[in-house]
Amino acid sequence: MTERDNTPKPVGKTGTSLSGSFRQQFRAASLWDHLASPVRVWRSKISWRITITVFLTILTVQAVIMFVTASDFKRQKLYEMRELARVFIISSLSDTSDPLSAPLTQEAADRLFSETMISGIAVYGLDNNLIQIFGDTVMLRPAADAETPLQQLSASSRFYEVSLRAQELRRPYNIVVKLYTAGITPMLNQHIRQSVLIMLLLSGLVTSVLMLVLGQWLLEPVMVLRNNLLSAAQNPEKPDVRRPRRETRDEIGIALRIANDLIRQNAHNLRKLRSQAEDRIHKLAYYDNLTGLPNRTFFLEKLDDNIRHRVAEEERRLAVFAIDLDHFKDINDTMGHEFGDKLLEAIGKRLVKALPPGSLISRASADEFTAMVVLKEDNPDTATLVDRIFNAMAEPVSILHERFQVRVSIGVAHCPDDGMEARQILKNADIALNRAKEEGRDTVRYYSEDFDLAVQQRFQMLRDLRTALDENQLRLYFHPQFDLRTGQMIGAEALLRWWCPDNSKEGGRFISPADFIPVAEQSGLIVPIGEWVMKTACKINKQWQDKGLPPFRIAVNISGVQFHRADIVALTATALKESGLDPKWLELEVTESVFMENMHVAIDILNQLHQLGVELAVDDFGTGYSSLSYLRQFPIDRLKIDQSFIRNALVNNDDRMIAKTIITLGHSLNLKVIAEGVETVEHEEFLKSEGCDEVQGFKYTKPLPQDQLREYVINHTKAMAKTNPPRAIEDKGSA
Repeated sequence: MTERDNTPKPVGKTGTSLSGSFRQQFRAASLWDHLASPVRVWRSKISWRITITVFLTILTVQAVIMFVTASDFKRQKLYEMRELARVFIISSLSDTSDPLSAPLTQEAADRLFSETMISGIAVYGLDNNLIQIFGDTVMLRPAADAETPLQQLSASSRFYEVSLRAQELRRPYNIVVKLYTAGITPMLNQHIRQSVLIMLLLSGLVTSVLMLVLGQWLLEPVMVLRNNLLSAAQNPEKPDVRRPRRETRDEIGIALRIANDLIRQNAHNLRKLRSQAEDRIHKLAYYDNLTGLPNRTFFLEKLDDNIRHRVAEEERRLAVFAIDLDHFKDINDTMGHEFGDKLLEAIGKRLVKALPPGSLISRASADEFTAMVVLKEDNPDTATLVDRIFNAMAEPVSILHERFQVRVSIGVAHCPDDGMEARQILKNADIALNRAKEEGRDTVRYYSEDFDLAVQQRFQMLRDLRTALDENQLRLYFHPQFDLRTGQMIGAEALLRWWCPDNSKEGGRFISPADFIPVAEQSGLIVPIGEWVMKTACKINKQWQDKGLPPFRIAVNISGVQFHRADIVALTATALKESGLDPKWLELEVTESVFMENMHVAIDILNQLHQLGVELAVDDFGTGYSSLSYLRQFPIDRLKIDQSFIRNALVNNDDRMIAKTIITLGHSLNLKVIAEGVETVEHEEFLKSEGCDEVQGFKYTKPLPQDQLREYVINHTKAMAKTNPPRAIEDKGSA
């Protein structure tokens, strides 16, 4: 029987005494309780193993002793029979002076046979010569050495023959007596039965006493320890730690107390670790490690709680701000991640100071923060709060001995005006933020349903665009390019068109590239679309050549996303290999902005493309960051003047000078210059006068589909043949 013990005790303290409550319980316990405790110990397997082992050990020892004592008992009885026989013989001997006659009469012998266990007598002289035999035949003879007594037990143990010497008989005779031993066996069996009974009783008594002692001193503490360990294993944090009824100061008692202390300490440590782990998990789940601000999950939960209580119950309004750092990626890439991390920390601190007490500020993503403010009477209005945020960002941030100006874009949504669900409010604030970024950054936009409609339209267009790519709704149109001096057609720019089927009588409509190209670039869908354009353009050009058209280059536009995200070199090589097109008939047009993102990577990619044998052109030259340094480093073949300069060159002197400068610059670098947007004869004459090499525009033709372009090439070639030396055109069929 054990007691619960949840009181901490020092490990290894041997002088610990029983508590007052335990002493009272111990004194009030009945004798049966003290006896029952060891009895309960016997329920364990180890107790029974020890009991059986001890009992069998004691039993074995006593059995050996009994076996030894049984032999001694038999020898003792035989010796007693011999001594009785000697006494009987001596009392029956008569005095005789004749040494050759027996000192025993027949009558005396018969009396011995009838009254004692003697069944035969052989009388010998001192010379061991037989004098006379009485009764049963005696097989034993006296020894030659009169000092050596002889005895012999028959094989059946029924008869026992002993030799009585003359010294024992005090007569000059040696007598051999045959004794009947049948009475010894019952006595031996009785002796064995008594010994076995005593042995069993003694073994049981010793085992019981030993087990009672072991139960009190050893087994009960062991069982208590076992139960405590099982309890600790099943419930490590709150184990049911018990102690034995009798606490001792011996090795077992000390070991038990130490084990109990360790179990309690382990439970305490586990509870502490669990608490720390829960706090850590809570912090990881709800807080940002870098800034220490709440994260998006925590923000949404608190926003939902405020909507249910402050808005729905107290009829208050709240504002949610989505705040994004403008061009943070450029800062991070330029200054390093350590600088970026410290900048985020500084921005978080400024937002906390800028907004009223009780506001909730969180870091929602890498460079986006969210804030929630309950609009009370004593709190500023939303516009004032926005001004506070901009003012907080106005002062440059000092980080690592560098001063940096930070700009932010802000989107604002209100509750209940813009929704009553936390995720919807935050989504609307993000939509307003995206509109602020699209409209120039460093500004604020308040959510409007029109914003959401635009986002939905954008997502719908993205889904339709994916369908268009899967269902072959995309098409290529080609805008011819000409040598300005000779008028010969030297190439064509591949332009992407999207014919979207619908239920109209026309069966569909064309979607403007200005509408779907930005969506494709933002979503990354431009990569598979660009792959389709390049492979299709190369394939069509090779088919034209195989049908007999004079070879000319096909210009394919490469977007910045495609240039940096896709393996443009491998894609180009694959398109050329699959189509069989000679690389010199493929030109890749890349805008200036692509070069500026990563100069070294751009140089490496362009060099690899140039090694393939394709031509390279800078598209929309003059609209971006033009620099002679990169023009000299890049292996480009052609500069393409943006059409905006050409269209206004005749009416705007600045655009005219830009166009002239680009032509001069290109020629100074040994580059071809092509102008797009040529719509009138005046445009053409201006470019001829400035020495431009190539042109394209609506003056010559609009972009044409594949079959119409083939007819246009044939007709244009025939027209050129009338004014130039004949040039054979083979028409091997439609492309």
